[in-house]
Amino acid sequence: MTRLTKIEKETIILFNEGESTASIYTYNAGLKKRLAAFSKKYPDLCCLEKPEHLGGVSYLIDKSRLSIRLQPPYSEERRQKASQYARQNGFSGKTK
Repeated sequence: MTRLTKIEKETIILFNEGESTASIYTYNAGLKKRLAAFSKKYPDLCCLEKPEHLGGVSYLIDKSRLSIRLQPPYSEERRQKASQYARQNGFSGKTK
């Protein structure tokens, strides 16, 4: 069995204006878990289309359930407030 590089482990979201479903193909572990849980809870809105032998999965999901959220960068003021809050509440910048 061939191992894929991180660059080859992609996520592809496909949909068009004419159909009500979107196809999500991914190797991302977190997204795979979220899609599996969503499809188990809402089988009429999301279903596993096919697993792939190298670890990827493909799900069909109702387009109305899919959201793409763009987040603007923090302003310097917000960054300073978050940093100050973290220092005051014992958060350190070091992770294990």
